[in-house]
Amino acid sequence: MRPYIICHMMASLDGRIDCAMTEQIDDTNHYYDALAQLGCPSTLEGKTTLAMHYAQDGVFQPQRPHEDAGQQLYKAVESLQVDDGTSGMAKGYAIGVDTRGTLLWDDNTTELFGRPLLMMLSEQASQEYLDYLKSKHISYITTGRNGIDLPSAMETLRTVFGVERLAVVGGGNINGSMLDLGLIDEVSMMYGYGIDGRGGMAAAFDGRPMDRKPVRLTFKSVEEQDGIVWMRYQVNNK
Repeated sequence: MRPYIICHMMASLDGRIDCAMTEQIDDTNHYYDALAQLGCPSTLEGKTTLAMHYAQDGVFQPQRPHEDAGQQLYKAVESLQVDDGTSGMAKGYAIGVDTRGTLLWDDNTTELFGRPLLMMLSEQASQEYLDYLKSKHISYITTGRNGIDLPSAMETLRTVFGVERLAVVGGGNINGSMLDLGLIDEVSMMYGYGIDGRGGMAAAFDGRPMDRKPVRLTFKSVEEQDGIVWMRYQVNNK
């Protein structure tokens, strides 16, 4: 059992997703309005996006010899205050990917993201780094010897952390990896009024092996919002 997963992206007409560029072709925040409509209180972002927009400068510097963490999980937050002031389960998580554990974080990441932060790492992350995350009250999942075991991590998100709907919001490599593994149920693409065209810029889905066939989609809906086209497709995983 895993969450229902929607990949939600803003792209230029040529499918590029550089954040600094997309902010210039969506200056009315239609992207975030659409994200709210998708009903996914938890979101997932790749390491590059996290390093660019949220993490502190620099990388984690170990102080003792490396010790693989192995398979672990830590739930830092059990509950939050919901909007009506009553006590309830956390409404959602800001979920990040950091395979070997190098990102540095502020002391209050819940304030930074507006939700508790939950990191996914491989079993090759160091125990010292997990101790660091715990000191920052950051939840984590470590699974997979040679990279993050994404199917296993998705199951843990559902069964342990109660994540029922998840929006994957960047970047291209994590999108491509999850698509290749059949973990994305729906694609929600918004095309802004602009073309990027710069060589080497990430596409909405990137990094799939060359021998893979196209992933077939089933059309769900399309609408236009002030020049931005929002298209939704179901992924044919079976």
